[in-house]
Amino acid sequence: MSAIPVAAGPAASPPSPSTRVSWTSRLSGIGPWTAFLLILAFLLVFLLVPVGTVIYTAFVNETGALTFGHFATFFNQGIFRESFFNSLMVSLASVLFASLIAVPLAYLTVRFEFRGALLIQTLGVLPLIMPPFVGAVALQLIFGRSGSVNLLLNDYFGFTVPIMDGLVGVTFVQSIHYFPFILLNLVAAMRNIDGAMEESALNLGAKGWRLFRRVIFPLSMPGYLAGAALVFVKVFDDLGTPLVMGVTNMLAPQAYLRITSVGIDDPLGYVISVIMITFSVLALWMAARVMKGKDYATLQKGGGALQKRRLSAWESLLAYGWIGVVLLVTLAPHIGILLMSFSKVWSFSVLPDSYTLEHYATVFGDSSRMIGNTLLYCVLSAGLDVIIGTAIAYLILRTKLPARQWLDHLASAALAIPGLVLAIGYLRMFKGVNLPFTDTPVVTTWVLIMLAYAVRRLPYALRSCMAALQQVHISLEEAAQSLGATRGRTIQRVMVPLMAGGLLAGFVTSFITAAVELSATILLSSAQSQAPMSYGIYLYMQSISGRGPGAALGVLAVVVVGLGTYFSHRFVERSRTTVSGASGH
Repeated sequence: MSAIPVAAGPAASPPSPSTRVSWTSRLSGIGPWTAFLLILAFLLVFLLVPVGTVIYTAFVNETGALTFGHFATFFNQGIFRESFFNSLMVSLASVLFASLIAVPLAYLTVRFEFRGALLIQTLGVLPLIMPPFVGAVALQLIFGRSGSVNLLLNDYFGFTVPIMDGLVGVTFVQSIHYFPFILLNLVAAMRNIDGAMEESALNLGAKGWRLFRRVIFPLSMPGYLAGAALVFVKVFDDLGTPLVMGVTNMLAPQAYLRITSVGIDDPLGYVISVIMITFSVLALWMAARVMKGKDYATLQKGGGALQKRRLSAWESLLAYGWIGVVLLVTLAPHIGILLMSFSKVWSFSVLPDSYTLEHYATVFGDSSRMIGNTLLYCVLSAGLDVIIGTAIAYLILRTKLPARQWLDHLASAALAIPGLVLAIGYLRMFKGVNLPFTDTPVVTTWVLIMLAYAVRRLPYALRSCMAALQQVHISLEEAAQSLGATRGRTIQRVMVPLMAGGLLAGFVTSFITAAVELSATILLSSAQSQAPMSYGIYLYMQSISGRGPGAALGVLAVVVVGLGTYFSHRFVERSRTTVSGASGH
C-alpha cells in the first residue's frame, strides 16, 4: 500500500472525542522525555540494579563493609583457580578453532567462483539454531569414545580419537556451535572491501597467501574481531554444555552449583559472576580497542567488490572436499539429534539398532506445555525488545535529547552480561518480594524468565531497529505531517510499514536466540509447569532413558526456530516488494 494517500484528505483529520484512540495515537502522546524516562527506568530495574546487586554483594561482608576477602577466598581455593583458567583456556581455544573453520569458509565463498556458495554460507549458519548443550549430546553419539566415528576408526584402522572428553570436548562443541558468528561478520566485511585495493596489491606482486595475509584479511579485521569477541563471550558464560558433558571445573558451572547448593547468599557465587562480567566486558572492549585509530574504510562507496577468481579442476576438488568435511562436522549435531529422536536403541553401534516414534508421542503428551511456554515467553520478550528498540532508535535519531546516547550504551551493555549473572541478580533483588495484591513470590513466576530473555536480547533488536530507522528519510515523516497527519498516524501508516523488514529481523533474532537460552532459564524456572523447551531438553538429557524424548524436543525446537526464520525472510522480501512497488507509483 502506498504511504502517500494515507496522509491526505479527511483521513488525516484529528479524530473526534468519540473515536477510539489507536495504540499509535497513545504513543504519540508520550513526549520524548517521558519515553526516555520510561526506558531508563526499565533498564535500571531489570538490568543495572540486578547486575549492580551482584557486584555489590561480591565486595561486602556480612556487616555491609567493603572487603576483598571473598576474592582472596576464591583464588586461594584450587578448584576455583582451576575453573578460572579452564574457562579462559576453553574460550580462547574455541575462538581459535572457530576461526580455523570460519575464515577459510568465508574466504572461499567470497573470493572464488563456484556453485553452491550461498547454500554453503546458509548451511554454515545452521549450528546457531540448535542449543549447544543439545549438540553436545548428539556429538557424543557421533564422536564420543563409543560413537559412530570412533567405532569405524577402530574397526578399520585400530585406533580412536578421544575428541569428546573433558575440556577438549567442550571446546570442540563450542567451536562448532559458535563459529557462525565469525563467518557472518567476516563474509559481510569481505564483501565490503573495495576491489580496487586488491587490484593495486596484485599489480605490486601480492598473490595467494601473501595477498590474503597482507591485504584482504587486515581489511576485513573489523568483522573478524566482532565475531571473535562474540564467540569468546558466548563460550565464557555458557552453562548448559559443560553441565551436560559432566564438566563442572569451569566458572559458569561453579557459579550455578554454588548458588543452587550453598544458597543465594553464598558470596563466592557472586565473585564468580563478577569475574564473568569482567572478562566479557574486557573481550568486547579489546575488540573495539584494537580497531581504534585504524582506517578500514574503502576508497569509494559502491565500488567494485573483490574479483571472484575461477578455481582450476584440482583446486575445485580440494575446495569442495574441504568444505564438505567441514559441513559434515558442523552439521553432525543436527544429524545426530535427528537420528537420536527416532532411535529406540543406539548404543555401541554406528547407527541406531531400531527406530520408533514413541519419543515424539512422549513429548507431545508430557511436554506440550513447554512448547507453549517457549512461544509465550519468546513472543512477549521479542515484542518488548522491538518496542523498546524502536523507541530508543527514534529518540537517538529523531530527537535532540542531550542524554539519548546513554540509552544505547545501557541497552548494549546487556550483551556483556552472562545470563547466569542476570538470573542470580534477579533472585537476589526480588528475594522476599511478592506480586502486588497476592502472596505469590515474584521469583516463582514466569515473568522473570520472560524479562531476562528480553533484557539479554535487547541489543540484537536495537541494532536492527536502528538500521531500519536510518533507512527511513526524515523527509517522508515531514511530508506526511505537512499534509495533516498526526505523529501517531505518521508512525502507524508511514514509518512502521517502511521499517517492517528491520523490525521483523529484530523480532526474529530476539525470538530464536531466546528460544535456546538455558543459562538464565535453569535458575529462574521454579516449577516444571513454567519450564520452556530449553529447560525441558536439559531435564530429559540428564538421564540416559530420557535422551530420546529430549532429542525429539530438541528437533522440535530447531523446527520452530527454522520455520520462524524462513517465514520472516519471506515476509521481509514481500514487504520490500510492496514498498518498492508503492514507491514506483
